[in-house]
Amino acid sequence: MSPEVVSDLMREGLYIAMVMVSVIIIPSLVVGLVVSVFQAATQINEQTLSFLPRLLITLATLIVMGPWLGNLVHDFAMKILVEMPTLLG
Repeated sequence: MSPEVVSDLMREGLYIAMVMVSVIIIPSLVVGLVVSVFQAATQINEQTLSFLPRLLITLATLIVMGPWLGNLVHDFAMKILVEMPTLLG
Protein backbone atom coordinates (compact mmCIF):
# COMPACT_ATOMS: atom_id res chain seq x y z
CA MET A 1 0.00 0.00 0.00
CA SER A 2 1.53 3.28 -1.08
CA PRO A 3 1.64 6.43 1.03
CA GLU A 4 -0.60 8.19 -1.50
CA VAL A 5 -3.37 5.63 -1.00
CA VAL A 6 -3.09 5.88 2.78
CA SER A 7 -3.20 9.67 2.70
CA ASP A 8 -6.19 9.57 0.34
CA LEU A 9 -8.11 7.22 2.65
CA MET A 10 -7.22 9.36 5.68
CA ARG A 11 -8.32 12.50 3.85
CA GLU A 12 -11.65 10.95 2.90
CA GLY A 13 -12.20 9.59 6.42
CA LEU A 14 -11.46 12.97 8.00
CA TYR A 15 -13.74 14.69 5.48
CA ILE A 16 -16.61 12.32 6.37
CA ALA A 17 -16.01 12.91 10.09
CA MET A 18 -15.99 16.69 9.53
CA VAL A 19 -19.24 16.53 7.55
CA MET A 20 -20.93 14.41 10.22
CA VAL A 21 -19.88 16.69 13.06
CA SER A 22 -20.84 19.88 11.23
CA VAL A 23 -24.26 18.56 10.23
CA ILE A 24 -25.02 17.82 13.88
CA ILE A 25 -23.31 20.79 15.58
CA ILE A 26 -24.13 23.77 13.33
CA PRO A 27 -27.94 23.74 13.91
CA SER A 28 -27.31 23.47 17.65
CA LEU A 29 -24.92 26.43 17.53
CA VAL A 30 -27.42 28.55 15.62
CA VAL A 31 -30.23 27.77 18.07
CA GLY A 32 -27.88 28.45 21.00
CA LEU A 33 -26.99 31.83 19.53
CA VAL A 34 -30.66 32.76 19.01
CA VAL A 35 -31.55 31.71 22.55
CA SER A 36 -28.57 33.62 23.96
CA VAL A 37 -29.62 36.79 22.14
CA PHE A 38 -33.15 36.31 23.48
CA GLN A 39 -31.80 35.82 27.01
CA ALA A 40 -29.62 38.92 26.73
CA ALA A 41 -32.52 41.00 25.43
CA THR A 42 -34.94 39.89 28.14
CA GLN A 43 -32.35 39.47 30.91
CA ILE A 44 -33.57 35.95 31.64
CA ASN A 45 -30.67 33.84 32.89
CA GLU A 46 -32.21 30.39 32.99
CA GLN A 47 -29.88 27.54 32.03
CA THR A 48 -32.62 25.15 30.95
CA LEU A 49 -33.92 27.75 28.49
CA SER A 50 -30.66 27.38 26.60
CA PHE A 51 -30.28 23.61 26.98
CA LEU A 52 -33.71 22.29 25.99
CA PRO A 53 -34.04 23.91 22.52
CA ARG A 54 -30.50 22.85 21.61
CA LEU A 55 -31.22 19.30 22.71
CA LEU A 56 -34.45 19.16 20.71
CA ILE A 57 -32.81 20.60 17.59
CA THR A 58 -29.91 18.14 17.88
CA LEU A 59 -32.32 15.21 18.19
CA ALA A 60 -34.42 16.47 15.27
CA THR A 61 -31.28 16.88 13.18
CA LEU A 62 -30.21 13.32 13.98
CA ILE A 63 -33.65 12.00 13.08
CA VAL A 64 -33.76 13.88 9.78
CA MET A 65 -30.12 13.55 8.71
CA GLY A 66 -29.34 10.21 10.38
CA PRO A 67 -30.10 8.01 7.38
CA TRP A 68 -27.93 10.15 5.11
CA LEU A 69 -25.06 10.16 7.61
CA GLY A 70 -25.35 6.41 8.07
CA ASN A 71 -25.32 5.92 4.32
CA LEU A 72 -22.20 8.10 4.06
CA VAL A 73 -20.35 5.96 6.60
CA HIS A 74 -21.68 2.75 5.06
CA ASP A 75 -20.46 3.73 1.58
CA PHE A 76 -17.01 4.61 2.92
CA ALA A 77 -16.73 1.33 4.82
CA MET A 78 -17.87 -0.66 1.79
CA LYS A 79 -15.34 1.16 -0.39
CA ILE A 80 -12.54 0.20 2.00
CA LEU A 81 -13.72 -3.41 2.26
CA VAL A 82 -14.11 -3.83 -1.49
CA GLU A 83 -10.72 -2.28 -2.25
CA MET A 84 -8.89 -4.07 0.58
CA PRO A 85 -7.48 -6.93 -1.56
CA THR A 86 -6.03 -4.46 -4.06
CA LEU A 87 -4.76 -2.16 -1.31
CA LEU A 88 -2.89 -4.92 0.47
CA GLY A 89 -1.23 -6.10 -2.71
